[in-house]
Amino acid sequence: MAQRLHLGDRDLLRCRFAFSPLWETQEAVRTLTRPDRFPYHHGRLDRMRAAAAGLDLRPLWRLMPHRGHSPDFWAPPPDGATAEIGEELARVRATDPAAARRDLATALRSVRGGTESAWGRALLAEPARAVAEAADLLERAWHALVEPEWPRLRALLEADVAHHARRLAEVGLGGLLPELDTRVRWEGRTLTVDKGGDHERWLRGEGLVLMPSVHTWPDVVTGVEEPFQPTLVYPARGLASLWTGVPERAPDALVGILGAGRAAVLAALAVPGTTSGLADRLGLAPSSVSAHLTSLRTAGLLHARRYGREVVYRRTGLGTALAEGKG
Repeated sequence: MAQRLHLGDRDLLRCRFAFSPLWETQEAVRTLTRPDRFPYHHGRLDRMRAAAAGLDLRPLWRLMPHRGHSPDFWAPPPDGATAEIGEELARVRATDPAAARRDLATALRSVRGGTESAWGRALLAEPARAVAEAADLLERAWHALVEPEWPRLRALLEADVAHHARRLAEVGLGGLLPELDTRVRWEGRTLTVDKGGDHERWLRGEGLVLMPSVHTWPDVVTGVEEPFQPTLVYPARGLASLWTGVPERAPDALVGILGAGRAAVLAALAVPGTTSGLADRLGLAPSSVSAHLTSLRTAGLLHARRYGREVVYRRTGLGTALAEGKG
């Protein structure tokens, strides 16, 4: 049982990385249906449950079978490397009703009794309404479940893309793909993902989207149905430490070079973070953390990027080498 994508010359030139706040929203909703399957989110689940208390997520949950197909139009692959949630929701709302009906019919066949149920028949009878209601509910789920954590999640996703983009330059597509997940194989010009269901698609210049996710482990997800660009969703690097409250201890040698405060901040940035988040984790005053971050950035050990009102810091290659005692 495997999913296979056959790539041509033009497809090899159109392979790209991306990440999607809408995908993370959809999968955050799914996480609430099977919390035991996502142990790395246990520290966050209580917050998510409380935030979801005012939402009726059943219309989404009904089409999230443990095995099977959820509607592709809920979270189509982003057009660019990064996406804004408003743009993605606008694409959902612009879904052609006829295409949505076909997608919903496929999804309903994955749900026991879905096609014959009253709610399933209602979806197929009014696909335009189904599109609008799904988009509205996904938007509310974004604000409740993902937006409060998005700077931290986005920083992790961005760090994953930066790492794997470097690996792509170093080892090529054939070397990179098996590194993303053990179920991914590259043979000739065929991408094979060992997972339930047999499906093949011959690409004609569409290319491939490689998309890290914080809500996918232990699965790897393939989006292979037309008309969407084929997508491989894989678990992002660093998930194990995403919600840990105990930062990595700075090595004594690093403390000797940078001093205790700056060394602690650099060590803690094994996972990208914000000034306030680092202050909470390290038990330091935000003003002290801010001063350390400025010094480390000036020294070329950190990158900083603003997302709305938050600035997220992550280590540069030099910062990682110093923190890990390499080079």
